[in-house]
Amino acid sequence: MEKSRAISTIEGTTIFDGSQARKGYTLNKMCFSFNSAKNRAEFLTDEHAYCRKYELLPAQELAIRTRNVLDLIDAGGNIYYLAKFAGIFGLDVQDLGAQQTGMTKDAFKAKLVEAGR
Repeated sequence: MEKSRAISTIEGTTIFDGSQARKGYTLNKMCFSFNSAKNRAEFLTDEHAYCRKYELLPAQELAIRTRNVLDLIDAGGNIYYLAKFAGIFGLDVQDLGAQQTGMTKDAFKAKLVEAGR
């Protein structure tokens, strides 16, 4: 018996599916490398060289340079790996969520608290 799978869409949201995973493989692999302090330091020394080492696509490298979360997600980035990248700059997942929604971090946190009630 074959199951059909409908993917729902949410306006303004990039669905992280198999296609996005393939597109973002090198970007996510690079972000995963930031588990290592040595790799974080290497990245901060020469971001361009580090991105070239992982053969990022031009759009991925531009999104890295501009620190644009929505562009990183559109380029195939998975939020869990992108959090490793953001951590280099002292940002957390709530900072990323705030950027995604165009809110301040405090407003985003308040929205999360309210949604949990």
